[in-house]
Amino acid sequence: ALLGSRAPTSLKLFLVTVAIVDDMGAVAIIALVYTAEINGAALLASAVILGIMYTMNKSGMLKLWPYLIGSALLWYAVLLSGVHATIAGVLAAMTIPIVRTPTSPDAENSPLHRLEHAISPWSAFLIVPVFGFANAGVSMDGIGLEHIFAPLPLGIAAGLFFGKQIGIFASVWIAVKTGFAGRLGGASWLQVYGVSMLCGIGFTMSLFIGALAFPGNQLLIEEAKIGVLGGSLLSAIVGFCILRFAPQGRHLDSLKEDADQLKATL
Repeated sequence: ALLGSRAPTSLKLFLVTVAIVDDMGAVAIIALVYTAEINGAALLASAVILGIMYTMNKSGMLKLWPYLIGSALLWYAVLLSGVHATIAGVLAAMTIPIVRTPTSPDAENSPLHRLEHAISPWSAFLIVPVFGFANAGVSMDGIGLEHIFAPLPLGIAAGLFFGKQIGIFASVWIAVKTGFAGRLGGASWLQVYGVSMLCGIGFTMSLFIGALAFPGNQLLIEEAKIGVLGGSLLSAIVGFCILRFAPQGRHLDSLKEDADQLKATL
C-alpha cells in the first residue's frame, strides 16, 4: 500500500496469495504437529459434521445460519478431538458456498461473501490487533545479549529473512522458466525478488506457533518473539527499499498508455 502505483497489481495479488497459502500451511502444521492425543469419537463426529456441511453446499443450501451452526459444532468437535481447533475454521469455510459477486458483497447467493463482509471489520480492527497486542510484547526481564543472539532467535530470524526470500523467489523463477506458470504481468525480476523479501514478514501465525512450541518455557517464548520481530522487521525494510527503488519498466509505460487512452476518450 505504501508503494502505491509503483508496484504492479500482479505483485500485490501475488503477495496476498502467498500470505493466504502461508497461513493455511501454518494452520495445517499446527493441526498435525501440535496435537498431543487424539479422541477418535470426537474426530469421527468432526468428519460427520463436515460431511453434512458439504452435503448442504452441494444440495444448494444458501442460507447462512445452518453453516454458522455447523461451524460452531465443528469447532467444538475438533477441539474435543485433540487436534488444534484452528483447522476447523479453514475446513468450515471450504464448505460454505461462494459465488463471484464483485459489486454485491452481500448477495444472497454467496453466503461466504456475506460472512466475510460481516466479520472483516471485527477481524481487522479488533481480533488481530488484540492478538498482536497480547502476544507481540517482549518482556526483557532476564533477557541479555546472550539471549538475543542465541541460536533460537537467530534461527527464526534467518528462516524468515533468508528462507522465505530464497524459497519463494526460486519457486517463481523455476515455475516461469519451466513453463509451469507465466511471469507476473508488468513486474521485473527485481520487483519479484522484493516481494519475495516482503513475504518474510511473519507475525500472527509465527508468534502463535512460537507459543505452542515452548509451552511453559517463557524464556524460549520471548526468544522466539525476538526472532520473529527481528526477521520480520529486516524483511520489511529491505523488501520495501528494493521495491521503492527498483526500475518500473513496462508497468509505468502501461499506466501512461492507459492514461493517454482515457484522455483521448474524454
